[in-house]
Amino acid sequence: MELVFASHNSNKLLEVQLMLPQNLIIKGLDHIGCRDEIPETDNTLQGNALQKARFVKEKYGYNCFSDDTGLEIDALDGRPGVFSARYAGEQKNSQDNMIKVLKELEGISNRRARFRTVIALVLDNEEMLFEGIAEGEIISQKRGNEGFGYDPIFVPVGYSQTFAEMPLSVKNQISHRYKAFKMLSEYLMSLNYF
Repeated sequence: MELVFASHNSNKLLEVQLMLPQNLIIKGLDHIGCRDEIPETDNTLQGNALQKARFVKEKYGYNCFSDDTGLEIDALDGRPGVFSARYAGEQKNSQDNMIKVLKELEGISNRRARFRTVIALVLDNEEMLFEGIAEGEIISQKRGNEGFGYDPIFVPVGYSQTFAEMPLSVKNQISHRYKAFKMLSEYLMSLNYF
């Protein structure tokens, strides 16, 4: 079985390939020649994920899955949330995003946060949603060089390392993305394609 993952991010593609069944062929947007800037104009993670997967299915004809992830911080009323990738501006710069979050949390003791990932699957004429959540907290300084996005400032519950300090093999067992992709994987396996 072949599916397109609606992402240009090679780090995410690698992470996802490790989480899904080995005999599932995953292609990124670059593999299908998609250079479009796919719109993400919905105000929910679910809506954005569906928007991207539908776009690929409608324009390129591939069965597709897409994810949208948001970092939700209690003290910031759930921000950056759906705007996580472009929180500090449309340039989508991870460093700028982290700097903005840390600045907004200065002097605040409640640093509880969660990563939430929603995956939309458009498979033939079916649409499905899968959601994973990782609870944790935001630390005051960046630590670690692995991962991407807000990983250097997020420590998951029960751990002392940030996602950016963990080996991918550890992060992939506890992350929001892993939880959502595990549900996707179980659903795909249930279809008896493999």
